[in-house]
Amino acid sequence: MARKRNPELITNVHFTGLADKGQSVGRDAEGRVVFAEGPVPGDEADVLAIKKKKGFLIGVPQHYHRFSEHRTEPFCQHYDTCGGCQWQHLSYEAQALHKQKVVEDALLRIGKVEVDEMLPILPSVKTRYYRNKLEFSFSNRRWLSREEIVSGVSNLEDVLGFHRAGAFDKVVDITHCWLQEDPSNELRNGIKRIALEQGLSFHDNRDHVGLLRQVMFRITTLGEVLVLASFFKNNQKKIQAFLDAILDAYPQITTLCYCINTKLNDYLFDQDMITYSGKGHVVEQLGHLRFKVGPKSFFQTNTYQAKALYDVAADFAALEGTENVYDLYTGIGSIALYLARSCRQVVGIEEVPEAIEDARENAALNGIANATFYAGDVKDVLSPEFAGRHGRPGLLVTDPPRAGMHPKVVEWLLQLESPRIVYVSCNPATQARDLQLLSEKYRVRKSRPVDMFPHTHHIENVALLELR
Repeated sequence: MARKRNPELITNVHFTGLADKGQSVGRDAEGRVVFAEGPVPGDEADVLAIKKKKGFLIGVPQHYHRFSEHRTEPFCQHYDTCGGCQWQHLSYEAQALHKQKVVEDALLRIGKVEVDEMLPILPSVKTRYYRNKLEFSFSNRRWLSREEIVSGVSNLEDVLGFHRAGAFDKVVDITHCWLQEDPSNELRNGIKRIALEQGLSFHDNRDHVGLLRQVMFRITTLGEVLVLASFFKNNQKKIQAFLDAILDAYPQITTLCYCINTKLNDYLFDQDMITYSGKGHVVEQLGHLRFKVGPKSFFQTNTYQAKALYDVAADFAALEGTENVYDLYTGIGSIALYLARSCRQVVGIEEVPEAIEDARENAALNGIANATFYAGDVKDVLSPEFAGRHGRPGLLVTDPPRAGMHPKVVEWLLQLESPRIVYVSCNPATQARDLQLLSEKYRVRKSRPVDMFPHTHHIENVALLELR
């Protein structure tokens, strides 16, 4: 029988940067790369290696020799258990600098992309209460800390909060969340109280029983509030009594919707949404535009920073009013509509039909007549025939999902030869891959990171490409 190796204790690891999913990266005295969750750049610690991969190790900090001068005290009482924010213990100024480095490393060092000008990161204008949308889960099992488990505390408790990563059947009970402005916390705590007073059952994700599953809030900068409740069973008597009590307690709710989700998973956006009260949507202001946002709408969750992101894209686009613009992965057409007043026409492509319906509605809401939208996979819709029908683009904007662009889309871009491309990315690693492929015909003139999600590892980046 093979002998099991004891975990290696790696001493004096000096942490220097941020990594994916809340980890920090550093090196030991031998130069080995070490990833760990807990340290921040500037810390020095001994780390117990729990995984050894080719070229790096993953470990757990055991003892700190030195703490970074940029460490801060987390402001959220749930920080150690929730997991939604990974970097509250690092000053926001340091977060921004290290996110800038993440983008630079992805493009310049790893992707080997030549960039003429790396512009400084645009930090978030708000670092607390910056989200316009949050989803919370009902559960009859509370997530327990290690200390609580050891003490024998039962986790059978009705709670409303966030799923801890890796704990599909347990939820961290949330008292106050710093991600969304009021009345978010008041609504969540009050809805939980009403549910308990009415004796409603909270969902059990193991056995799939229990009436209450989820609740989602959309709160706009214009003060409109949409609440969506998800139920596991269509018990109209209990549902109506519950929703009526919510409306009585919280008259500031402008739209109340619900859905019945009997599936084994919590995904809501394939379900029929029923408007119980109100107009069925909220209205959000983003720069010079207003958007109708429904319970299913794909809308930027940080309204304040979305404007900053789109302003960077518009600045890079440098439109003169005569251009034909393509917007790939257009979503609800937010970037396309943002640029529409500055170009001759804009054509958006998006895979999700419901998003395209929203895009068309929002074009009409804003009186925009020079925007056309198509539903379909970009790799299938974009073609020489499409370009022949709509004209060669003078500017092409692409904002793909985290996986980046499909290789076939990259091929089409190389064939189309748009004079300029503005590439908006939520994943600098896949953006670097695509930029390298496009370097066959394009040069990256400038790049600017935009922080949409403070205290998390997520970072957006905008790049301007010009045809060689």
